Amino acid sequence: MTEGTFQTLEIDVPAEVLYDTVADIAGYPEWATGVKEVEVLETDDAGNVIRARFVLEGFVKEIEYVLRYTHDRPNSLSWSAEEGDDVRMLEGSYSFNEADGGTEVVYALTVEPNFTIPGFIRRQAERQIITTALKGLRKRVTETSV
Repeated sequence: MTEGTFQTLEIDVPAEVLYDTVADIAGYPEWATGVKEVEVLETDDAGNVIRARFVLEGFVKEIEYVLRYTHDRPNSLSWSAEEGDDVRMLEGSYSFNEADGGTEVVYALTVEPNFTIPGFIRRQAERQIITTALKGLRKRVTETSV
């Protein structure tokens, strides 16, 4: 079993705003660093994205995978990757907890690429992905809330 990485950040906007921002999967290339392309493959009757294909800018090559989403508005959004060439396993979630007029965001991520990489480097990459994503999320919601 692979252990994952998580980080928390408090953002001064309601949980619903944060949830709606991260649930807008097609909008990720506008604010999520490294996300080159998103193709929504499937939505449910309420318009929630259920499956989406991602292309990320990698260090050596582009990384492509398909994620399946589980929605619990406005509390959490979680995902897991379908089996693919570039990632063996990828699971993550955003959780939103109201806190003192703002919202505590918890981002958890576990990644196992389909190539050999030492565990400490994988964890360092997970931390970098999470930190960058949370900073991008904060910037996105504060710019659109003004």
